[in-house]
Amino acid sequence: MKYYSLMLKTLLAASFALSLAACGDNNAENAGEEVDEVMTDAGNAVEDTCEDVKEGMNAEDEDC
Repeated sequence: MKYYSLMLKTLLAASFALSLAACGDNNAENAGEEVDEVMTDAGNAVEDTCEDVKEGMNAEDEDC
């Protein structure tokens, strides 16, 4: 859970920074796309970590 909490805090900080950058440069669409990409990458990282943990525990169902 510590990794998940750190990932969420990092994601929140990145989203906030990108939204501020979008306001200053009038590139809201580009910033939105970058936020979407960061969100997708973070979700994939959390899912990969979950699967690795289940694999290490020899769980029957390794999908998260």
